[in-house]
Amino acid sequence: MSSSNKRPPPTKLELIKLKRSLVVAKSVYKILEDKRDVLLKRIEEMIDEAGQARTDMSEPLSDAYRSLFNAYLTLGSNKLESIAHTTPSHLDIDVNVKVIVDVRIPSFTINEKKLGLNYGFADSNSNLDQATKMMRLVLPRILKAAEYENTILGLARGLEKTQRLINALEYVIMPDYQESIKFISSILEEREREDFARLKHVKKVIQSR
Repeated sequence: MSSSNKRPPPTKLELIKLKRSLVVAKSVYKILEDKRDVLLKRIEEMIDEAGQARTDMSEPLSDAYRSLFNAYLTLGSNKLESIAHTTPSHLDIDVNVKVIVDVRIPSFTINEKKLGLNYGFADSNSNLDQATKMMRLVLPRILKAAEYENTILGLARGLEKTQRLINALEYVIMPDYQESIKFISSILEEREREDFARLKHVKKVIQSR
């Protein structure tokens, strides 16, 4: 209800309704402030965890690329590409959804039941075996890092939405309620003064008779 639009009816019932609405708005405002603080704290925690997750995957990923490069040098591109064609085109990933401060966040887990070497030892060498080992070690860590990054984005969107609601309450809704309450209160007070003056006049007329 904007003060620039239609004025509320200046009645006692409307005044009571507006005062109750203002109390509710203040309560919601406090809840949203608390939610914003929790979201900020969780984002800070997730940023730290995301940094650690990136660190955890950095070394094995570097080892995997180094070993893969050495395998390329020793086996040659044709042999390496032939082995690569035996690699499954996708991984089975279990996706679960967790809720953090009313924000739904997907969580990923690799289903490792079917993982295993899919090439013969005679066709490879220790460099390729090491690259395979390191890549399978690092894949869950890459997913975990991606999960943290996605969680940060989700929480940031939740924080932005919460802040918009806080701003709407603080700068639009509650000021409108307060202005309407002030408007109705002033009219009702003026009516009471007029009624009192009329009663006083009537009393004087009655007494003069």
